[in-house]
Amino acid sequence: MRLFVSVDLDDPDAVAGTQAHLPDVASLRPVDPRGAHVTLKFLGEADPDRLDDALATAVDDAGVAPFRMVVGGFGVFPSLDYISVVWTGVREGAPELTRLHEAIERETTALGVDPADHAFTPHVTLARMDDARGTEAVQQVVREADPTVGRYDVTEVRLTESRPTDDGPAYRTVARFPLA
Repeated sequence: MRLFVSVDLDDPDAVAGTQAHLPDVASLRPVDPRGAHVTLKFLGEADPDRLDDALATAVDDAGVAPFRMVVGGFGVFPSLDYISVVWTGVREGAPELTRLHEAIERETTALGVDPADHAFTPHVTLARMDDARGTEAVQQVVREADPTVGRYDVTEVRLTESRPTDDGPAYRTVARFPLA
């Protein structure tokens, strides 16, 4: 299974409302707001049974109690000059998400999962850009708009399966790990 560890947003209307701020340009593909999440760790092809104990340990070791996460604003990867992903960030709750990410990273790399190849930036992907058409319009929105997506009570971390479909990835929760 193709897996990742996430904190899910479970409020597709708020995510879609934020996506509505983005310009209507041919190169920008919004993601399905029903799958909105903060990825704590992408695992790739893995056996979920092999990960269960490691993820439970990681969530316990992180020592993160349920917390409030506030999501909003716009950002891009890798830069405003070359946009491949448009995202909304975490305004509150980033320290807790970072502690969870670091604990999950330790436990999964100990199992042989490749370590992350970039710094952890807690975010929710809103859209992907296929090419440079419309870059200036996207840059303007990212610079000027500052929407608040919402406030979320985070009580668990999820192990999620990602299956490719013709309409984009389909997600299914495989396991849940409650925060202490």
